[in-house]
Amino acid sequence: MSLIKDRTAIVGVGTTRFGEMYRDLDPERTPYGLVAEAFKEALEDSGLAKEQIDGLICHRIPSYQRMADVLGIRHPRIVYSFEGQGRMSGVSTLTAVMAVATGQANVVACVYGNVGRSAGAKYGGETETASTRIYDTMYGMTSPGAYVAMMYRRYQHVYGVPDGALAPVAISNRKNAARNPNAVMRTPITYDQYMASRYIVEPLRLFDYCLINDGAVVMIITSAERARDLKKPPAYVAGMASCTDLTNFYTSRDIFETASRDVAERLYRDAGLGPTDVDCAQIYDNFTPTVLFSLENFGYCPRGEAWQWVKDGRIEREGELPVNTAGGHTSESYMQGWALQVEAVRQVRGEAQARQVPNCHVAHYICVSPIVTSYILHDQP
Repeated sequence: MSLIKDRTAIVGVGTTRFGEMYRDLDPERTPYGLVAEAFKEALEDSGLAKEQIDGLICHRIPSYQRMADVLGIRHPRIVYSFEGQGRMSGVSTLTAVMAVATGQANVVACVYGNVGRSAGAKYGGETETASTRIYDTMYGMTSPGAYVAMMYRRYQHVYGVPDGALAPVAISNRKNAARNPNAVMRTPITYDQYMASRYIVEPLRLFDYCLINDGAVVMIITSAERARDLKKPPAYVAGMASCTDLTNFYTSRDIFETASRDVAERLYRDAGLGPTDVDCAQIYDNFTPTVLFSLENFGYCPRGEAWQWVKDGRIEREGELPVNTAGGHTSESYMQGWALQVEAVRQVRGEAQARQVPNCHVAHYICVSPIVTSYILHDQP
């Protein structure tokens, strides 16, 4: 019997103005101020009072102590702080769900904020002299993009994947973002435009990369029992799991398949749901190849076939499996998994407006990385 199934729900979400902030850099901007803005929105969304928050989980926040002070959360029963890697978004949500399910806290706020664009973050070029990563740098492996490009190059070699196979993912993301007033990039792109864009790390092009941006996201999680009496329809957590593939490198010989299959097996078993039950998927896409890897690793299509499976509009809003319906990391904004999670909530609630998937009752969040995390939301426990 699952200890997680339908015992918790996401009841409040809040975000900052991604598109506006992308075009309006501000060196004085801080993650604390951005989170405070998103926190206010999430509280209003949930109908909860600030005094009811008794758990605080921070992601990419320099000081959890200062963050609690800014938000006015004086005596939380649990406090955690996770480093600024995108994989930690799913870990944060998992931690909040476990805290509520086990009674360690009643209402947990997961908060994320960063000022990466204003600060000029590049997500590459850094070396860690205390690890063997310094040797990677000598061979040009200076960023997560380079690691993913290498995994995708092997994937191309093994399965005979032609150049341009990632275009449907980038095009679909941009088409979805065109319906999202909060997205950074809202102008649709064509296959020819995709192919004409420059390489960043071959074979990955400009449109295969996420959009570094300033922003904040807040999600509030509580018990299913409490959620039923709140302002908005709950997004119940049907199941959740994680597994790691930890080496000193971002690359994985099997493209994280072993860890992902472990997560998928336990998730689908505990949730009592599988790929054929899912109405939309929100897939962590720091780079477009991870969408292909995720679809295969979680059983949506056979190994080596995702590049063909995503063709002909299959992952677009009107397709068989709508993916990243707000635009994803490559078009909405790179909030390191958080905006994708918020979109899953809004889809299940039926609040996604022009990008709403008809009759969306089940949403699946997937993050394939050195820490694979995944969960399924649905509107009826």
